Amino acid sequence: MAALGWLTPRRRSATARSVLAGEAAAEAARKTSQQFEADTETEAPDTAAARRREADFPVVGDVRAAAFFDLDNTVMQGAAIFHFGRGLYKRKFFQRRELARFAWQQTWFRLAGVEDPEHMQDVRESALSIVKGHRVSELMSIGEEIYDEYMADRIWPGTRALAQAHLDAGQKVWLVTAAPVETATIIARRLGLTGALGTVAESVDGVYTGKLVGEPLHGPAKAEAVRALAAGENLDLARCAAYSDSHNDIPMLSLVGHPYAINPDTKLRKHAREREWRLRDYRTGRKAAKVGIPAAAGVGALAGGTAAAVALHRRRR
Repeated sequence: MAALGWLTPRRRSATARSVLAGEAAAEAARKTSQQFEADTETEAPDTAAARRREADFPVVGDVRAAAFFDLDNTVMQGAAIFHFGRGLYKRKFFQRRELARFAWQQTWFRLAGVEDPEHMQDVRESALSIVKGHRVSELMSIGEEIYDEYMADRIWPGTRALAQAHLDAGQKVWLVTAAPVETATIIARRLGLTGALGTVAESVDGVYTGKLVGEPLHGPAKAEAVRALAAGENLDLARCAAYSDSHNDIPMLSLVGHPYAINPDTKLRKHAREREWRLRDYRTGRKAAKVGIPAAAGVGALAGGTAAAVALHRRRR
């Protein structure tokens, strides 16, 4: 599928495009979070209070603190946009050739555990072309179904528990991802989080145009989104926390006072150790046991993901 010309910057610098993407994501996140904030369920007071007493961090009642979680391979195994693509293929939004490309990208992501910028851009271009002309409301409805089919069982229990600790402390929790903001918002709501910052696709009268607002919410753009949201929410970033698996998110992690490396790639692990950031790894039995996650669950998730990826690769060949 041919690359879309509007993805190539012409009049704006890369920094300006990142700022635009970040501000658009922050605005969309604040609007959507208000829509389902009242529906968020909380634990019984006694249970929540007991959990709070056990932890030194996050600080209970610090309303100027919040938590920002990357999605792919941090909160969820694999990449949300690939799972979304599988769901669209099932509904005949595109042909087998495009599915093969989605499958190969997901195979790479699951086996390598890192984001390949060229792979990610290729998938975004494909996804934007696929949804062009469709109504936003239609894709939101389909996204709910796709979450149940392909994403719900891929949430890391350990990372989910970290997010819940912030919620129990009375803090807001946001997803920050390059996935479409509509998909990210569905996932955030299903997990009981505050909302989501994601890539904003342009729409006119509720119909996708096939273009982005700014650029994908990736790397520096994530940091700009968090910065813009913090300003709008009156947050003190020095008291906030951020969680990610990728070195691409170092700009976002460096913004906050409490950065965490979750299931880190090699570059992020090295960077985190040099700066004494906290690390958590839920991908293997040994490391899962070390951080309090059942070893069998950790091994099962890894083995299942690897087997699926290899099977996809074999079928493709």
